[in-house]
Parts: sequence; C-alpha cells; structure tokens
Amino acid sequence: MRKILTLLLLFAALMAGAQEVKFDSLAIAPTKEAPINDYVMVGVNYGVSFCNMFYSPSRHNRAWQVNPNYISVMFSKHSKMFDILPYFALTAGFAHGYEGFGFKRDPDTGASQDVDGAEQGCIEVFEIPALAQIHVDFHPGKILANVGVYGGWRNSISRSGPNLDPAYTNAFRPYENRWEYGLQGGGGFALMFDPVEIHFNALIRWSWSSLYQPDYASKYYYRYAYPMDIIATVGVYFQLTKRSGKTSGQLRREAKEIVYGTH
Repeated sequence: MRKILTLLLLFAALMAGAQEVKFDSLAIAPTKEAPINDYVMVGVNYGVSFCNMFYSPSRHNRAWQVNPNYISVMFSKHSKMFDILPYFALTAGFAHGYEGFGFKRDPDTGASQDVDGAEQGCIEVFEIPALAQIHVDFHPGKILANVGVYGGWRNSISRSGPNLDPAYTNAFRPYENRWEYGLQGGGGFALMFDPVEIHFNALIRWSWSSLYQPDYASKYYYRYAYPMDIIATVGVYFQLTKRSGKTSGQLRREAKEIVYGTH
C-alpha cells in the first residue's frame, strides 16, 4: 500500500510539472506579427552623384566627377504578389540630378584627353524614374532592391578646357542629344518608425542615350559617349496609409458587419 501511495504521489508531481512547463511555454511563445497592408507612401531623397562616361573610341585617364544636390520626390505603392506575398512595390516620381565627365592629366607630360576640346563637363538632368522594388521587412527596418527605367531631359551643360570653343562653354552643340533615357537600379535599407521611414540607397544610373550622335564626325565610324553614374541617397518617407494592422476601412467594414450582419 505504501508503494502504491508513493507511485501516486510521483505521478501527481510529474503531471503538475508538465502543466507548469506547458504554461511557461505558452507564456513565452512569440506572437505573430501583424500582416503588411497594401500601403502607399511619399518621400523626398537627397544625395550625391559620382559621374563618368564610357566612350568609343576609348579614352584613358577618365576621372569620376562628384556632383551634389541630387534630389528626387518618389511615390510608392506596396502590393502583394498573388495577394499573398507582401514583398513588392512600385515606385515612381521626379528627380533632378547631374551627369558629367572629366579626365586626369598625365603626371609626366601634363597632357589631358578631351571631348571636342572639353576636359571637364557637368550636365544638369531632369528625369522621371519608374522602378519595381522588392523588400524584406524585419523590425524595425527592411532591405530594399530596386530596378527599372527612367527618361528625362538634359537641361543645361557647363564644360571647360583650353581647347574648347568658348561658344559651347554653356551651350549644347547641334549634334549633342538632349533626350535622356536608360536603366536604373540598386539596393539599400530602411529604418521604419511608423508612419515615418528613413531610406538609405545606392543606385546605378546607366544611360542608353549617347551624349552625341554616333556619326557626327563620320558616316563610317561609330562614336558614342554613354553616361554611367553612381548615386548615394538618404530619404525621408511618410506612410499615407496604415502599413500594418487593421486599416480604418477594415474597421468600418467590421463595425458594419457587427451592426447589420454579413448578409
């Protein structure tokens, strides 16, 4: 009888321990994060452009030109692929930036290459970028990847060089292209403090519009000068609709269903 009583006490103790472990495991179980909505936001970016050009025939001693005051205003719409995967967005807007070119002087001879007499040049560009975005969210931030196209207009030019015709110091030549278009993409990350987001991005802007017409000097030899720029930006974005949790529209629908029913 004493052995049976001892076994019963041990069994009761084990059951109590199991209940305690179960209670503790439930207490520390992580809660599921609120789903991400199809939200929209608008933001302003400021950055610096590192500008260069690629030529045919090739030119040596090319130098990156640093141009500040890249500014863009972007509107973003987040969506779910197949209404399930909340990792996608479309972003478009308006940007003001610069392209440029330059050459380093040879340390031995002091000579420098040029483009039609210009050793340095800076081109002001207005553009409209349209990008697809993939984002992976975590608290309190997200990782971003962007790719898309842009189109724009080369508004003004400033160049210098000892062999430059002064008439074209601040003027485009007849054979130089003003329309601008190409590919743009890059990556970055954001810090989110709903409803404000701080974005840090690095973009590559690859122009498909040569600075000058390819046959301006010859009908038989293809010449080009394609700008390629690296742009580093920081931006402040404001969420115009609720990013996560129930939106005001969802709350209104739930209230209507409670009052009037689902039929």
